Amino acid sequence: MALPAALVLLALLCALASQAADAQWIQGTATFYGGSDGSGTMGGACGYGNLYNAGYGLNNAALSSQLFNDGAMCGACYTITCDTRNTKWCKAGTSITITGTNLCPPNYAKPSDNGGWCNPPRQHFDMSQPAWTSIAIYQAGIVPVLFKRVPCQKTGGIRFAINGRDYFELVTVTNVGGAGVVAAMSIKGSNTNWMAMSRNWGANWQSNAYLNHQSLSFMVKLDDGRSVTVYDIAPSNWNFGTTYTSNVNF
Repeated sequence: MALPAALVLLALLCALASQAADAQWIQGTATFYGGSDGSGTMGGACGYGNLYNAGYGLNNAALSSQLFNDGAMCGACYTITCDTRNTKWCKAGTSITITGTNLCPPNYAKPSDNGGWCNPPRQHFDMSQPAWTSIAIYQAGIVPVLFKRVPCQKTGGIRFAINGRDYFELVTVTNVGGAGVVAAMSIKGSNTNWMAMSRNWGANWQSNAYLNHQSLSFMVKLDDGRSVTVYDIAPSNWNFGTTYTSNVNF
């Protein structure tokens, strides 16, 4: 018996919706590093330092150079699930959301890995062991995964760690919600106009102005175009080596 036209149309729409949902997921691979307590993942090429203090914890990963993009993707969040279609080593029905906090350099591999897990164009996550073992079985070592970029859910405000010296402010921006990836930064002293900052490395942004004894404001723009302005976050008696936490986030 022929189906009514409305049911045929509904089935077609459902199939297209399913294909669109599947298309959001990208194929990649994942391994782990840093030990069972994840302590070896602290620090890293984004410059976040202690990942607990920075708001990222153990749900983190070093990104292959293809994903890391010379540090431009520090802070990006990804939901990752083990690809049950291509390995028996998955913990089926599980997924985890991690933040990119480090670089997995090219040629980093076991000798048997035929050239390197993190070599281009491979899209690879070297996850903290606690994060990786939430989706895969330890003995596998490396598994195929499906991943997609997602908004970052962070608790509390954006944090600004100010280091450097006179005429050189090096600001590490952490605990960034929303898109998570800082694409542009500006700084303003209480006696200056807004000045664009340049990326020094990873999540570190620099200014070469003399801003001692001025309260500091920051404008943070994410790679999705959203921006937020934090006024007078550092008081006029701010010090190098201090982190200032705002009351706003994305």
